[in-house]
Amino acid sequence: MPVLIALGSAILFGLSTPVAKLLLGETDPWMLAGLLYGGAGVGLLIVYLFARRSEARLASGELRFLAGAVAAGGVVGPVLLLFGLTRVSASTASLLLTLEGVLTALLAWFVFKENFDRRIAVGMTSIVAGVVVLNWQPGVTVSDLLGPAAIVAACLAWAIDNNLTRKVSLSDPVQIAMIKGLVAGPVNLAIGLLAGAALPGASTIAAAALTGFLGYGVSLVLFVLALRHLGTARTGAYFSVAPFLGALAAVPLLGDVVTVQLIAAGALMAIGVWLHVTERHEHTHEHEELEHEHRHMHDEHHDHVHDGRVDPHRPHSHRHRHRRLRHSHPHAPDSHHRHSH
Repeated sequence: MPVLIALGSAILFGLSTPVAKLLLGETDPWMLAGLLYGGAGVGLLIVYLFARRSEARLASGELRFLAGAVAAGGVVGPVLLLFGLTRVSASTASLLLTLEGVLTALLAWFVFKENFDRRIAVGMTSIVAGVVVLNWQPGVTVSDLLGPAAIVAACLAWAIDNNLTRKVSLSDPVQIAMIKGLVAGPVNLAIGLLAGAALPGASTIAAAALTGFLGYGVSLVLFVLALRHLGTARTGAYFSVAPFLGALAAVPLLGDVVTVQLIAAGALMAIGVWLHVTERHEHTHEHEELEHEHRHMHDEHHDHVHDGRVDPHRPHSHRHRHRRLRHSHPHAPDSHHRHSH
């Protein structure tokens, strides 16, 4: 189930890239970024107010991580992407976005100390090789590199966002994504208006809002859920299928040409993603005693006692304590498996 959740997030975001490219013909990048995130925020606000869920609320100590994630992923990242889309094809941009998973993994491994093995490292190398093939152009100028460089910078912003969001992933994912949209949307709209841009027509606003709700809002909710169960680097690896879907959709939507270079780059990236998603990690490990709150059902990691008012076999959320436990089973570096190796 966590893998399907991560892939669902990737599908929604991947399909939003060529749609955003179409909308760029109707509005300014800053304005479009604001409409995309505004649509995500407003749509999720409706879900937050009316849908019944059992999730932990954000704690005050988590707000600094969420603020950093909003700034990097909600303001800086989308504007860099949309600027890059004005200078490169949607299919090229979609494949370049595979770098988000690589940069997410690098930060998770070397800054946030998430474990990795040789298979994952080889997969990352294959993805990077695909990016090099994709952008190799003899006699390239600095101007030619501005578009790809902006998209790579967007990937770095989202990689920072992903790792900071991992810090709050046990909290309500709808609340997290809603706050990001409600902050990032107005900020980007304000910047666009101050820069002299005008709001587009009603049909463009509606299309951007719907695209933002699905491709940024719902996608982010699923991404946070996947972070909770798979860890940052593995979720980023699964999410790396998004650019392939975006590149595929750009061919009929925008008339992009399928070239040998594009196919070769895509093949290298596909090998890298396959190595990531087929990893199996199992060894004897020990869980330290831990107390926290999140949505859960009772399993081998959750065997605490309830009073008669809570059904332990249905999802519920409350503060609970994990006893010290030593065992072996396949696992990812999720919220309960952050041990050293």
